Parts: sequence; structure tokens; C-alpha cells
Amino acid sequence: MLQLSNRLAWSLMALLSVAVALVSYRYLLGIGPLAPDILRNAFRNPWLNLHVAGAATALLAGPGQFVGPLRRLRPQVHRWLGRTYAAGCIVGGLSGFVLAWGSTAGPIATAGFASLAVIWIATTVQAWRLALQRRFAEHRAWMIRSFALTFAAVTLRLGLAVLPLAGMSMLDAYRAMAFLSWIPNLIVVELLLARQRGLAAA
Repeated sequence: MLQLSNRLAWSLMALLSVAVALVSYRYLLGIGPLAPDILRNAFRNPWLNLHVAGAATALLAGPGQFVGPLRRLRPQVHRWLGRTYAAGCIVGGLSGFVLAWGSTAGPIATAGFASLAVIWIATTVQAWRLALQRRFAEHRAWMIRSFALTFAAVTLRLGLAVLPLAGMSMLDAYRAMAFLSWIPNLIVVELLLARQRGLAAA
């Protein structure tokens, strides 16, 4: 039952990640509805396109990193997928950090998204470093943390859809989600990792 629930959770995570990534690529193409506030970012050019390209690619590549048979049977594919993911995170994080300072939503949004960018880059670099050192158990834990931050792109959009329904203005919702899009993700991941460590030690 636990294995089935894990597969269902992975499937939902992967589906949402792919959907958000594909929708986000519209900024690169300049098609479809584009958020006016994002387009008014003071550092939009060229950082918005870099952020979309990096973050959306990380969203696409990330779920595949957690497919056990792929790691075991196609390690070369896993490594190249991991490199693509890490590069996407670093490009997305660096450009996201710059964009945070040009946000039209004010200093709260800047603080939330800039913090996310710094921690996202740090966790990804740590995961990459541990893989190079062949410390694979630690690498996996840090990669999970990294993807929890990548998945902030999904939780951000979910929050922006839900919070206004509770009576919050879109601006206040955006400021709140600058932190709520990623801090709960990390808390959930740390609880899951602690649980895994407890089961391994039992």
C-alpha cells in the first residue's frame, strides 16, 4: 500500500511539474496570457527568459531523477538527466535572484523569492558535489531537498489559485506565497527524510 501511495504521489508531482513547465515556456515564445506584473519586472530583460528556460527545464527533468529503475538500468541517462536538472536549477536560481530585486510586489516578495533562489542553488550544488564524491545516499537526500524547492513553481501557482478564494487580494496572496511556496515544501521533505532515517535505523 505504501509503495502504491508513493507511486501515486510521484505521478501527481510529475504531472503537475510537466504541466507548469510547459505552460511557463510560453514566456519564451511570447504567446498566450502573460502576467502583466511579471512583464513589468525591472530586470525582465534578459533575466525572465533565462529564469523560465532554467526553471522550466528543471521541472521537466526533476521527476525522472527519482525513478529507481532508470537509476539502476540506465545510469548514464540518469547522470545526463541530473546534469540537465542541476544546470536548469542554477540558471533558474541565479536569474530568479536578480528578478526578485525587480519585483513589483515590494520588499516582502523580494525577500521571499531571493531567499528561495539562494537556498535552491545551495541545495542543488550540494547534491551535485555529493554525487561527484559518490556519496549517493546523501546525494539523494539533497536532491530531494533541491526538487522540493524546484516544485515551488507548482505550489506558487496552486496558492495563487486558492488564497484569493479565501478573500485575500492577489497582491497579498503573491507576497504570502513568496514564502509559502517553498518553506512548507522543505518542512514536508525534512519530515519524510527523518522518517526514512528512523525506518533505516529500526
